[in-house]
Amino acid sequence: MIKIKAEERRKKLLEILRNSEQAVIGSKLAEELGVSRQVIVQDVALLRAKGENIVASSQGYFCRDNFGIKTVKTTIASKHDDGYGLKDELMTVVNYGGRIVDVKVEHPIYGEISGNLLISSRDDVEKFIDSYQENKTALLSELTDGVHIHTIEAVNEEVLNKIKEELRNKGYLLDEK
Repeated sequence: MIKIKAEERRKKLLEILRNSEQAVIGSKLAEELGVSRQVIVQDVALLRAKGENIVASSQGYFCRDNFGIKTVKTTIASKHDDGYGLKDELMTVVNYGGRIVDVKVEHPIYGEISGNLLISSRDDVEKFIDSYQENKTALLSELTDGVHIHTIEAVNEEVLNKIKEELRNKGYLLDEK
């Protein structure tokens, strides 16, 4: 592909993301725009700085406004100590039709640290677990002895309540005492 000017490239990048109905991985964007993945990362940062609502997730980049399905959200505090607990927790949410939007931890120096997950299917969970294992990296929850916070969303409160009940039954949900 012929190289294009930076401003034109960012305009095209934004157009691709706005027109996509699913997240687009950085390497695909790089290939389509004829640049390196690092250039895409920089372009996304510049677009975000200009106020564009671009989200980076483990599935790729997307414009938040593209997913206009009405959902309800809740925040839960969870704890698990191992990889089995991680997979089981995520699978529990998606098996009931929920979506794990993000994960957050409270760090003593940095305050809140968060990561976008956007996990909504069993396949997404498997890909996330595979990536975690392949990259041999630490989970955010490892910084806090397994304690972490998720934003989860579903089509209605009933589904959210079922998810919370099952997580509580499995011992993952931290309840107020």
